[in-house]
Amino acid sequence: MSFVLTFVASNFEFALTQRHINDAIRILQDFSVMPTCQPVWVHPKRVAELGVDKQCSVVLMKQIREVLEEPEIDVFITPIEGRRKKVLIADMDSTIVVGETLDDLADHAGIKDQIAEITARAMNGELDFHAAIEERVGLLRDLPGDALQKTVNAVKYNEGAATMVKTMKEYGTHCVLVSGGFTSFTRVVADQLEFMNHHGNELIMNPDGSLAGKVKHPILDKNSKVEFLKHYADMYDLKPEHCMTIGDGANDLPMLKMAGLGIGYKAKPSVAEELENNIVHGDLTAALYAQGYTDSDILFT
Repeated sequence: MSFVLTFVASNFEFALTQRHINDAIRILQDFSVMPTCQPVWVHPKRVAELGVDKQCSVVLMKQIREVLEEPEIDVFITPIEGRRKKVLIADMDSTIVVGETLDDLADHAGIKDQIAEITARAMNGELDFHAAIEERVGLLRDLPGDALQKTVNAVKYNEGAATMVKTMKEYGTHCVLVSGGFTSFTRVVADQLEFMNHHGNELIMNPDGSLAGKVKHPILDKNSKVEFLKHYADMYDLKPEHCMTIGDGANDLPMLKMAGLGIGYKAKPSVAEELENNIVHGDLTAALYAQGYTDSDILFT
């Protein structure tokens, strides 16, 4: 099977050049990976593709990223066959939306820093996910329900999120939002960005509309995300290799590693180091270029 490396510059002050590609080729050759053609320029000074004869390991991709760190160039490796994926499973917090919605909700209780510290450790795989989510929600007991709506109203999207979903849907991809966060947020995000389905955890509310400080069981976790990946692949008689997943935290890692194209988006260090493909510098449109979309295909919003 043939593969393609995609180079995406994120900063127009540091344009992608042939020299950057040559630097990558030298590293490829050190790993006995050989180019199969001359670079193809998808977008002058910004996006280029290079065919290679075999898959690139996590270690190899890490070395290429290190060389391209200063000019802020992201790089991806994908099989040429089935390059455009038919199912998208996207994480929500810190992937589709800016920041962590539970942390933002905690701001209304005056304990954002306390909860954010627990969130950060959980997303880096340092804490048990179930225990961490129940601890954080427990700290929000009796928070008035209108804090949920205020948090929803303040949600902001990461650059390129709407473009990624709109474009992939246009070309026949089933787009699903799957979050370890809460349906109070996934419902709104999915509606606004036109995801076709959404899944998340459910907050239990008191009769007066305030938060009960509890989460409905079973808790959606990393294993649930894998099951949703399998479910939506099966729905279309596909295999995980025909799917793309994108996320940033430890609870995303199993689905990222199972999919045919798993992309870490500004991923936590413990997650990024296990993936061939990471968006480190650019926005979410880089995930489209990685699949072979061009500017004439992309529905920019």
